[in-house]
Amino acid sequence: MQSTSKYPIQLNAVRVFGAAACAALLVTSTGCVAQTQAAATPVAPPAAAPVVPPPVAAAPAPTAMLAPPPGQAPLESADAGTAVDTRATVARFLTNPDGDVDGFLTDDGALVRFPPHMSAQLVSAMRPGDSVQISGLRDAGGNLKAQRIADSRSGQQLVDTPPLPGAQPMPRELRGAGLAHLSAQGQVAHVTTAPRGEPDGVILADGTVIKLTPPVAQQFPSLVHTGAKVSAQGYGTRNQYGTALQATAFGAPGKLTRLYDRAPANP
Repeated sequence: MQSTSKYPIQLNAVRVFGAAACAALLVTSTGCVAQTQAAATPVAPPAAAPVVPPPVAAAPAPTAMLAPPPGQAPLESADAGTAVDTRATVARFLTNPDGDVDGFLTDDGALVRFPPHMSAQLVSAMRPGDSVQISGLRDAGGNLKAQRIADSRSGQQLVDTPPLPGAQPMPRELRGAGLAHLSAQGQVAHVTTAPRGEPDGVILADGTVIKLTPPVAQQFPSLVHTGAKVSAQGYGTRNQYGTALQATAFGAPGKLTRLYDRAPANP
């Protein structure tokens, strides 16, 4: 008890100093904890810059089609023919072996073709002697495939149109059932040709049409030309518009040749 009372001032000083030290230590510890928490808190990374896609290259311009060399016709017109717009006078109608009017001859000897399924319209719109305006295509053989015909007398105009939808052509074997056995003889006034120019028959001076296949026609070069005298037998039709036959025998008068078995035929 005496020792305690002897040093009251020193004891109080120690207590005060200890309290201050504890307070300082507490403050320091709190600051350290705060720094630790701040350091531990994750920091969000800066937002990534938007990626701009590279510009899309423009599609190459289509390559222009090369023009044909000078003097050479475009390929697409080689089979179609040359466009023609002309005026002519109808000389006579022409028929096919089935009896359909499928064209006419003009007064200057040109051959004009028109679809046989429009036979009735053709003969009702015009007649021999009429002046007509013709638009169409001229093939390699010089024949004119009409696409439009305007008759100056009747004022009617015909345009090549396909058959009505659903219309079925008569089977070939049924068409042949109505054909008659015919013979013809005379002087060749016109040589008919296929679209590519190869001969495929003749037209006599009286308008009779003798049809041949191109391979057969080419076997008679001395007969299949204008001015030659020929004779033929075959199957076809004769009506008010003309006579036409598909030849089964062909040759010079008195010297017919059968076209399929190649045996000589009686005239």
